[in-house]
Amino acid sequence: MIQDIYPHVLANHYNEKAVPSGDSKVLVFREQDILARIRHDQELEYPSFARTGAAKEDCTYLFRIDETEYYFLDLAAGEELPGAADLYSEGWEFMNVRSLRRNVLEPRHELFAAMTGKHLIDWYRDTAFCGRCGTPTGKSATERAKVCPNCGYTMYPRIMPAVIVGVINGDSILITKYRTGFAHNALIAGFTEIGETLEETVAREVMEESGVRVKNITYYKSQPWGIANDILAGFYCEVDGDTQIRMDSNELKYAAWVRREDIVLQPDDFSLTNEMMLRFKEGFRL
Repeated sequence: MIQDIYPHVLANHYNEKAVPSGDSKVLVFREQDILARIRHDQELEYPSFARTGAAKEDCTYLFRIDETEYYFLDLAAGEELPGAADLYSEGWEFMNVRSLRRNVLEPRHELFAAMTGKHLIDWYRDTAFCGRCGTPTGKSATERAKVCPNCGYTMYPRIMPAVIVGVINGDSILITKYRTGFAHNALIAGFTEIGETLEETVAREVMEESGVRVKNITYYKSQPWGIANDILAGFYCEVDGDTQIRMDSNELKYAAWVRREDIVLQPDDFSLTNEMMLRFKEGFRL
């Protein structure tokens, strides 16, 4: 999956004292796009702090990968970068983060950095003002948090829980395709609502999207998914009773019971969804 970056290791503990050096990597976002280039060896690369010409006060520490790769976020990304013309002439360009998954496969830890950085830039943007009193917020001096200087409200990075569900019917599993967006095979998925357990989310989402009741809901594994600010929780379950599918055509364009040997996997191994389909294809049973 995308977060499986071994032998590289993500160190996400916030360091409020960290400042960028010349070779620190800087993630520069504009809406859904990140500044990057593809090297001749077809590997993804982000600009160094020295190359961007960004001001130190505009750079916020994100995380470290291994002992030497430090990543910062340029919070002044809405403004024109110093030396932008030179950057563009050298092959740097703003690339859609979602498109990186489709078009760039290596190195995996750099793809994961882009997705995690996207999660954080969304949070920094959305907490520029206090949600209680409207005052511009400031950074906490001790942790990754935004603090309102007026009312004292403290805001932490928001992580939205969602479920991925493998619904099993004997030697078949419920395969879906989304109405819009991602075009490949998927499983039932959806966000947890207020007051729900994850298991209740599983039962509700399966019923809403397919009209099927389930039983024996069993947790499998989780995955951070920074593109949508999620933490995904994977579950398997069994159909309970009637197996007729009543597809929600507003959400899906395809939903069917597919035998394990007939499952067509996604074109990469980044997602929890693909791993769960592969696991069932290879013989998993509840």
